[in-house]
Amino acid sequence: MAQGDLTLETRAIVYDCDGARLTGYFADDAPHVKKPAILVAHEAFGMNDHIRARTRRLAELGYAAFALDMYGVEGLSLSEAVSRHIELVSAPGLMLARASAALRVLTTLPGVDQERLAAIGFCQGGMTALELARSGAPVRCAVGFHPGLMRPAGSLDEPIQAKVLMMIGDQDPDVPAQDRADFAAEMERKQVDWQLHLFGRVGHAHTNPDIDRLNKPGYGYDRAADKRSWTMMLALFEEVFAGGGRQ
Repeated sequence: MAQGDLTLETRAIVYDCDGARLTGYFADDAPHVKKPAILVAHEAFGMNDHIRARTRRLAELGYAAFALDMYGVEGLSLSEAVSRHIELVSAPGLMLARASAALRVLTTLPGVDQERLAAIGFCQGGMTALELARSGAPVRCAVGFHPGLMRPAGSLDEPIQAKVLMMIGDQDPDVPAQDRADFAAEMERKQVDWQLHLFGRVGHAHTNPDIDRLNKPGYGYDRAADKRSWTMMLALFEEVFAGGGRQ
């Protein structure tokens, strides 16, 4: 697809994880040039246009970006999404297995510098990025936008080498104060280079313009928090990759 003088190559990529057929989404503006690569993990709603748009934004900034697929289906209703999310966090190791499968796919794609990888995620996807960091996956940083901070079943407790950035609203009903305290304690115990940013008067899913349709208390899009959190992520990329993208 063309955008001004920039041409992005985008494509769906089908891959498997323990018998599950999954379909990710890859975007790159220069697939024959090695560059930092970002794994993008979706919210509990699954793969959708919001996640594809974020993936393209990263490619427009000079990164190779691959949006993983946790479910193998799209267009879930709210109740179906909740059911899938519960399965993902309740089945020991399932979240990590599917994230790891996607990361392996990313490392095989043209234009990807295997030494410069990062994982980011939205809501459930922030948990996913953290699980990769906990597993010792070769990502230089893990970034979460309004992530759940609870740990899924079977979560590993390995040393964390990646730099960690989690960003949530102080009025997010899905991230209670105890979860924040437990997260901070884990990061300190493991001597991680970590950040936890609280956005005042901001609720859950603050990066997703479509979330207001749910009319759910404590959930809402916030333009300022969306812009600020994206800028913080890009600053961390600049730090861990020593350049490499177009900021």
